[in-house]
Amino acid sequence: MPDSGLSKLFITGVSPVTMDDVTSGFNIGTNVSLDTNINEFMGFTESEVLEILRYYHQAGQLSLDLDFCMDIMKQWYNNYCFAPDAQTVLLNSDMVLYFILQAMKGTKFPRDLIDQNVKIDYNKLRYLITIDKRLNGNFSRLKGIIFDQEIISNIEKSFPVSEVMKQENFVSLLYYFGLLSIQGEKRGKYLLKIPNLTIQHLMYGYIRSGFEDVDVFKIDMWELSDMITNMAYDGDWKPFFQYLSEQIEKQTAIRDYLNDEKVVQGFLLAYLNVVDYYITQSESELNKGYSDIYMEPFISKYPDMQYSYLIELKYMTRGKYSEKIQMEKIQDAQEQLDQYVKSDRVKNSMAHTQLKKIILVYKGWELTYCEEYIEMKTQKQGT
Repeated sequence: MPDSGLSKLFITGVSPVTMDDVTSGFNIGTNVSLDTNINEFMGFTESEVLEILRYYHQAGQLSLDLDFCMDIMKQWYNNYCFAPDAQTVLLNSDMVLYFILQAMKGTKFPRDLIDQNVKIDYNKLRYLITIDKRLNGNFSRLKGIIFDQEIISNIEKSFPVSEVMKQENFVSLLYYFGLLSIQGEKRGKYLLKIPNLTIQHLMYGYIRSGFEDVDVFKIDMWELSDMITNMAYDGDWKPFFQYLSEQIEKQTAIRDYLNDEKVVQGFLLAYLNVVDYYITQSESELNKGYSDIYMEPFISKYPDMQYSYLIELKYMTRGKYSEKIQMEKIQDAQEQLDQYVKSDRVKNSMAHTQLKKIILVYKGWELTYCEEYIEMKTQKQGT
C-alpha cells in the first residue's frame, strides 16, 4: 500500500552508545547532532527568552523585573552551542521554563535555581569514573575539566558500550549529557567548556561525590554548610579552612590528590560551593590580574548577606618549603590582593558587603598560613 510505513523519522535523546546499536541495523539514518542548521532547535535564543518574559509580564503573571530575570538566566542557563560554526548561543529551554514557572508563584526570587530534571545523577557517572572502589583516569579528566573550565577534544558521534571508558568517548558523553558545550575550535579539535553556573555547581558536586564514593574524603556537609553561612553573615571565615585542613590531616588518602596549586584551588572551590551564597570566580581577570578565588556575594538571592571574599592561594611543594619562601609568597599575595580590590568588577559586585582579603599558603597538602590581610594605612602626623 502506498500510504503504509514511515516516510521520515526524527529521533532525539539518543546517546552515542545507543546510536552505535541503533545504526548497526538501521543503515539509512543520518546523524545531524552537530549540524549548524539545527543548532537553534536545541534551546531558546536570548530574544526568544525576552519574548516569553514580556508575554507573562504583560499578562500580569510575572512581577519580577525583566532585565533582572534575564541577567540571572544568562549566568545560570546560557552559553550552549551544538555546532562549531553556529553563531548563536542558546539558553537551556527546560531551565528557562522552570525559572519562569517558579517566578510566577510569587514576587520573590526563586529559592531553587536548578531544576531537579536537569541534574545528571551521579550514579550515571559512577561506573565511568570508578573501578573496584578506586578512582580511575576518567575521574582525573573530569577533575581537570572542572579545574580548567575547558578541554580540547573530538566529539565522537557513536561508539560501542565496550569503549565508553576511552578518554575521547568519556568527554563526548559529558558533551551529550549537557555538561560541556562547544565554544569554538582549537588545534583541529573542539574547544569544550562548562557553559554556566548550573553546570559548574553540578560538576563540583560530582567531585565531592567521587571522593566520598571511594572513601578518599568524607566530611560532614551539614557542618560545612553552616560554616559557609557564618562566612556570609558573620564574617567568621577561618573555621571553614581550618576544618578542611584538619580533615585532610586525618584522612590521608586525599593527600595524594592535592599535589599542585591548581588542584588545591579546585579542591577548595568544590567545597566552597556546597551552598550557593557565593558565585565563586576562579582565575577571573581583576584589574589586569587574575585572582585565585573571588567569592562574589549572590545578592540577588541573599540580599541580607554581609561579607564577600577575595582569596589568594600560594603553594609550595613539601621539599621546597622554607619560612623565608613562605614570607615572600605572603608578601606577593598582599600585593596581588591590593591590586584586585581596586577592580571595578569587585567594587560593583560586592554591593553593600564588607570585603575580606584572605591569604592561604599550602606546603603540599598542609595549610601553613591562614590569615586575613588588613592593609595598614599610614596616617600623617599633625604638627
